[in-house]
Order: sequence, then C-alpha cells, then structure tokens
Amino acid sequence: MHSARTLLLLFSGLFAPAFSHAELVLVASVRNPAMELSHERAENLYLGSTTTLADGTPVKLMDLPNGASRDDFYLKLTGKNPAQIRAYWSRLVFTGRALPPREANSIAEARQWLIDTPNLVGYMERTDVPPGARILLRLP
Repeated sequence: MHSARTLLLLFSGLFAPAFSHAELVLVASVRNPAMELSHERAENLYLGSTTTLADGTPVKLMDLPNGASRDDFYLKLTGKNPAQIRAYWSRLVFTGRALPPREANSIAEARQWLIDTPNLVGYMERTDVPPGARILLRLP
C-alpha cells in the first residue's frame, strides 16, 4: 500500500509542468530603437490594432510555434485563450484588416530571427533570450 506521501510526490511530479510557468518576455534585437514596451501597446500589436511602437517605428511580430508558451503568452497579454485568439485572427485576416504574426518553427529559429531582424518584436521564455536581444516587457 502506498503512503499518502508517496502518492503526493507521484501526483506532484505528474502535474508540475502544468503548474510551472516560466517568465515570458517580449524581446527585440538590440538594433531595435525601442527600449521598452507598455503592456497596452504590446497587446495592441499582438491583436492587430497597431503595427508601430509608441514613437511610430513600424514593427513586425513573431509568434512561437503552437504550444504551452504561446498559449500562456496570449492569455497573459490579452486574457484570451487559444480558441479565442484563433477566432479573433481568423476574423481579422478574413476581413483584410491585419495579418497575424509570423510563426517561427522552433525556439532556435525565433532566436535567430530576433538577432537578424532589427524591427522584429517577439516573445519567449526569459531563459531563451539570446545575446543580442533586448527585453522590452516582462509578463507577470
């Protein structure tokens, strides 16, 4: 018979990834003139309401591949779950009002894009930020 402690350890190990969330940050190349990004501006960018930084600098956006980090990012930034984000962007694309962020195939590709593209803004876990990238906003 398993003790309560053994069962607790087993269940905590199984469900730990679901409850541990790494710190997500919005980042850009150090060649990007932006030094910081407000939560509101970041939300407007990722919901297609604007395509520029507060100073008028045009930016391109990058999405991570489908998965937990992407879902967590949109939930923290916009309060929308994955289904709501897909529906939202489908409407924008269908009506021709905006194009969704460019989707990287991997974290490695996202890191490289950020280093190579001065006007690109993206997001990733804090631990994935490459040298040559600057953190513009931390998401709680």
